[in-house]
Amino acid sequence: MNVELIVVGKTDMKEVEALVQMYAKRINHYVKFAITTLADVRNTKKLSEAEQKRLEGESILRLLNDSDHLMLLDERGAELRSIEFADLLQRRMSAGTKRLVFVIGGPYGFSDAVYQRANAMLSLSKMTFSHQIVRAIFTEQLYRAFTILRNEPYHHE
Repeated sequence: MNVELIVVGKTDMKEVEALVQMYAKRINHYVKFAITTLADVRNTKKLSEAEQKRLEGESILRLLNDSDHLMLLDERGAELRSIEFADLLQRRMSAGTKRLVFVIGGPYGFSDAVYQRANAMLSLSKMTFSHQIVRAIFTEQLYRAFTILRNEPYHHE
């Protein structure tokens, strides 16, 4: 199974980017993992929230294949414990998913078209995090899930 993380906008925090890259390298020991960064929508001051979400959504949808399993990181999504998230990954692998795609959207969330295309939504917390910090939190949890599946000593219950 290939896993991809799509994120909207670059991070300007070098420390966060270093953490994300460290976990990405570790995840690649388990599966082929890639991060795709979409450029921020330009001239957002002239656009409504809906228009900005629509443009971001079009960029996201262009990157997807029909067979991709799409999971959005969204505040309205299911909250899972790390072990439950690991189990979700195992079920996707067992189901023969070729490409599992996670998406961290822009500041206003996702367009209706992206929500309609999604197979599931996950929430990392009821708290609100910056889109930059979410990247580090999510990649750490993805790495943690694979260590759980391999019974490696990273995760403690």
